[in-house]
Amino acid sequence: MVYHSSFIDEEGITKACGFPLLPLKSHIKGPAPVSDQGKTDIVDEAITFFRANVFFRNFDVKSPADKLLIYLTFYINVALKRLEGCRTLAEGTKAIINLGLENVPVPGESGFPFPGLFVLPQSQKEAELLRNYLKQIREETSGRLLSVAYRPNGTPNKCL
Repeated sequence: MVYHSSFIDEEGITKACGFPLLPLKSHIKGPAPVSDQGKTDIVDEAITFFRANVFFRNFDVKSPADKLLIYLTFYINVALKRLEGCRTLAEGTKAIINLGLENVPVPGESGFPFPGLFVLPQSQKEAELLRNYLKQIREETSGRLLSVAYRPNGTPNKCL
């Protein structure tokens, strides 16, 4: 069974290229609204549902938040591939930082992983808003992923 996002009610949520700019439990600066630390956010959902959702070939999109969940599942997969050869938390952190320094493409640009799933930006301002949101959410996801991918003693967690 595919797990869908619980963020269905989007009243008052800004969108860019069909991506809902959902609140994040984040200290990282960016365009995302700040969420309550006690609440589950989209990054929590993506990490929690990753193991189940990654095995599905098809994903019935029920809300724009599901599209963001698909994007984050893809990003987590890319990040985990970068962490494969990293034997310590320090090596993993370096690999994730390098991943974060890479260009973040938006719909319509070369390298964007889901052509056709998201609407093309209507303006340069919308493209930059989405790019900044994706940078922020990728950085937040990377930080939380490191805490799951490595044990407190700095060794890889094979159970991820």
